[in-house]
Amino acid sequence: MELFSSAWLSALLAIVLIDLVLAGDNAIVIALAARQLPAKLQKRAILWGTVGAVVVRSLMTLGVVWLLKIPGLMLVGGLGLVWIAYKLLVPQSGGDEHHPAATTFFGAMKTIVVADALMGVDNVLGVAGAAHGAFDLVVIGLLISVPIVVWGSTLVLKLVERFPIITYVGAGVLAYTAAHMVVSEPLLDAVFDPSALNRVVAHVVLIVGVLAAGHWAVRRHASANAATR
Repeated sequence: MELFSSAWLSALLAIVLIDLVLAGDNAIVIALAARQLPAKLQKRAILWGTVGAVVVRSLMTLGVVWLLKIPGLMLVGGLGLVWIAYKLLVPQSGGDEHHPAATTFFGAMKTIVVADALMGVDNVLGVAGAAHGAFDLVVIGLLISVPIVVWGSTLVLKLVERFPIITYVGAGVLAYTAAHMVVSEPLLDAVFDPSALNRVVAHVVLIVGVLAAGHWAVRRHASANAATR
């Protein structure tokens, strides 16, 4: 594909749109992972978490041809994302004050990068298709989306601090993304027909399940803390 040709520019626009549409999920997971850090470390976690996520996303795109040959990839990634959505709701045992800042910081980094790798499956497949094999387009699209993800993460973080209920909204969005990945798994085509109601049921079950389990874990954590006082 010739550089800066009309086909190249239209492909770049498609990639940027794909990145921006999915940037909301990235912003949410980065903000939720950083919300328990000390204020002085939150911006660092957002910045370096985004950089790490972009590096992982780029490496995944390089191997997209190989990834497409792996049976069950979407299913495994979706189930992994369900677990991360649940863990974002569960309070850390003992509270932040019992954990060194550096450990907490790298823990947030790990959550951000792993979650983005799992969530990136859909993104990588969509971007690779829009790029038609032109990796320069993929890299440019990712670089354009970085500042938007960072800004979005900072905004979500401020909202979460003011309105804690947003944490549940974020976990619900991640659960929805996970459900979409599961029902899109080619190995499950016979189970999830595109026109069947069971796709909707799967989305509802996973979203409600994650939120209910997270809420129960929060209440259990609060009860345990109350009992020790």
